[in-house]
Amino acid sequence: MVSPNSNIITSKLLLAAYSKGLFPMANSATDEQIGWYCPKLRGQISITDMHIPRRLKKNLRQMKINGKPYDIRINTDFKHVINACARATDTRPETWINQQITDAYCKLNEEGYAHSIECWQDNEMVGGLYGIAIGAAFFGESMFSTARDASKVALVHLVARLHRAEFEILDTQFTNEHLEQFGVYEISHKDYMKQLEPALNKQCSFNFDNAKEIQIIEKYLDTSDIT
Repeated sequence: MVSPNSNIITSKLLLAAYSKGLFPMANSATDEQIGWYCPKLRGQISITDMHIPRRLKKNLRQMKINGKPYDIRINTDFKHVINACARATDTRPETWINQQITDAYCKLNEEGYAHSIECWQDNEMVGGLYGIAIGAAFFGESMFSTARDASKVALVHLVARLHRAEFEILDTQFTNEHLEQFGVYEISHKDYMKQLEPALNKQCSFNFDNAKEIQIIEKYLDTSDIT
């Protein structure tokens, strides 16, 4: 971790930091100080060989058919997603997302770099995630869920979209038990930077209008070697 400071985070600073392997975290939602982190080991999920638990994969195939229980939307309410990720829960009493971070990432969303994958049910958002896309790299930040498997469904839809757009890196920063079921693994900072530098120079578009979410996930489930 780089020594914390209270400098204002700008979108330009965030993009520069991510390109150097850094990302910000506050000590808590009410702490104004920001720490810049650069782990020795980086969590990664394979975009081409992601592992999907059997039950979840079955449910995703059912969603492909009838669109239930979740309607997947992209970037329709980014602020809601980051605010939900910042909310304290029984299993996560503290959060690293303070108001300065929220404002900065919302700005990145307006500029086309930060994106949200959202699970909606009966016109209510019940899960989702957000992160930053630069070149062919996507930097996952946080996820939330208030309904069964909602954040997991959002994650698989994210990977399917990254696969279609030919992204090369899905960075999770750290690993945890939740991500282990998807085959998360760690690489050294040195190896991470070797992969990141060329990926940043590749042009990939996170947003595209020529396919619906159901088509994106269908192709991913049917053509990949996911087990």
